[in-house]
Amino acid sequence: QVQLVESGGGLVQTGDSLRLSCAASGRTFSSNAMGWFRQAPGKEREFVAAISWTGTMTNYADFVKGRFTISRDTAKNTVYLQMNSLKPEDTAVYFCAVDRRSHTMVKLFTAGYWGQGTQVTVSS
Repeated sequence: QVQLVESGGGLVQTGDSLRLSCAASGRTFSSNAMGWFRQAPGKEREFVAAISWTGTMTNYADFVKGRFTISRDTAKNTVYLQMNSLKPEDTAVYFCAVDRRSHTMVKLFTAGYWGQGTQVTVSS
């Protein structure tokens, strides 16, 4: 059974940094793109970032470009999201996701497996 477990969320102040981690278990995702979404209260879930199965290509939502960095450690079956210069509008539950399809282009990332989410709260 596939499991994605996020960690690293918390309460921080404007301008602070956080690093989210997502560890996958149940199968190896070395051939699958991985990514992050978020959902703020009262809003729909939105795409944040994705990384290719090779780890060499990334794709970001415009609102995080230059502030967030996605990376992966294939050997550990883990994806990370480094979040810098956090703003109150970044407050949300952050979800890890994996594309069920293998060897796809990162810009075509489609979430197939989901984690349970980790809360990120940025105070002003």
